[in-house]
Amino acid sequence: MRILKLIYLNVTFYTLFIIFSLVAISLSTFFIICCRLVLSYRQTLKCLRIAILWYATVVIRILAFPLVRLEYKNYTQDDLGGPCIFICNHRSASDAFLSAVVSTEAIQIVNIWPFRFPVLGIIAKLAGYLSVREMPFEDFLVKATKLLREGVSVIVFPEGTRSTDNSIGSFHGAIFRVALKTKSPIVPLCIAGNKQIPPKGSAFLHPGLIKVHRLKPILWKEYGAFTPFKFKNYVRQIIIDEVADMERCA
Repeated sequence: MRILKLIYLNVTFYTLFIIFSLVAISLSTFFIICCRLVLSYRQTLKCLRIAILWYATVVIRILAFPLVRLEYKNYTQDDLGGPCIFICNHRSASDAFLSAVVSTEAIQIVNIWPFRFPVLGIIAKLAGYLSVREMPFEDFLVKATKLLREGVSVIVFPEGTRSTDNSIGSFHGAIFRVALKTKSPIVPLCIAGNKQIPPKGSAFLHPGLIKVHRLKPILWKEYGAFTPFKFKNYVRQIIIDEVADMERCA
């Protein structure tokens, strides 16, 4: 009976997901076209990025419930007053949706595969999402710096690919070199509980509680003297410790 219930919940979720995606993309396309008629290109991009966050929020908080529950804690007390770089650990394909908890204009630094999704990949490109694997570091540095100076936050999964177990892999250093150049605040975004939502190589969602913790920002005065290598390992250890605590309390 349990497996039949899981199949039913998965079929229900994916049916709602497809219907919602078709409706949301159609309405958003019309909305963005209308925005472009009266707003600047920069303002239209902001509307598109916020629309993507709302789309992801509905998917993870409403469509996936009660199969998937989300617990979000924000330990950031300070108003940063500008964009920041969110550093996330990578456990599942659902991580891209979970990053919607940042609730601010943002783009994601992704691997190549998200751009291969029909329609969603096109929208990600239009929104300015960057594939770090498809450009030299110098180009990535220029584009990421430009986004941050325009007030756009950046969401990064520096492991590059999701882990096959509960470990947190080595971090790539590119985004930390960007942070050192731009003096941007770094905000760890720790994710636990979604390894099986869905498991690697499958689209089948298992029930579970996903936890996302937004930690206090790491400011320039704290990391300005670091090398990129020391900086990335410093942030990685913070995330490792927090995720371990999150999993112990599960």
